[in-house]
Amino acid sequence: MTEKVFEVRWHGRGGQGAKTAALLFGDAALSTGKYIQAFPEYGPERMGAPVQSFNRISNNPIRDHSGIERPDVVVVLDVTLVGQIDVTDGLDPDKGLLIVNTPLGPEEIKKKIGYSGRVYTVDASRIAKETIGRDIPNTPMMGALVRVTGVIDVDNLLEDTKKKLEKKFRNRPEIVEGNISAIKRAYNEVKGV
Repeated sequence: MTEKVFEVRWHGRGGQGAKTAALLFGDAALSTGKYIQAFPEYGPERMGAPVQSFNRISNNPIRDHSGIERPDVVVVLDVTLVGQIDVTDGLDPDKGLLIVNTPLGPEEIKKKIGYSGRVYTVDASRIAKETIGRDIPNTPMMGALVRVTGVIDVDNLLEDTKKKLEKKFRNRPEIVEGNISAIKRAYNEVKGV
């Protein structure tokens, strides 16, 4: 019998970094020796349009290359998507986790969407504005995801993400440090019920 593969579905809008978050999170898991998949769902994406990205993480090789229909965790980068699409589709209320970027508390989100499972919230947009200078909530949401799931160690996430961002933003150390700070803050500020 094979070990269960841990699956994450990211919901966001074009430009919020859902694809980048899935790739960075997957790379961080890979750096710990895990097997991973990180992929977006492509369609007619444009700035502000709803988008999805996905992760699979396992201690064993992953043979499944289909779409993720029953995620263990759903991460929502933009709370306005909650009323537009069913972000909890396929999420088991007994086992699944929902993490939402919002200034609202987890109880308020539970009531708003009528979801009976575990809900976590963090104001990732505020954190991003304060640390990065822009409302790009992807890296703070990675911090919240790691805190809530423990699927990888936060130090591994920070180290690997810093390396990746340093390559991309060689001449912009403030962007790198802002994103690392955003991950740490969201890790400490996420709350749930």
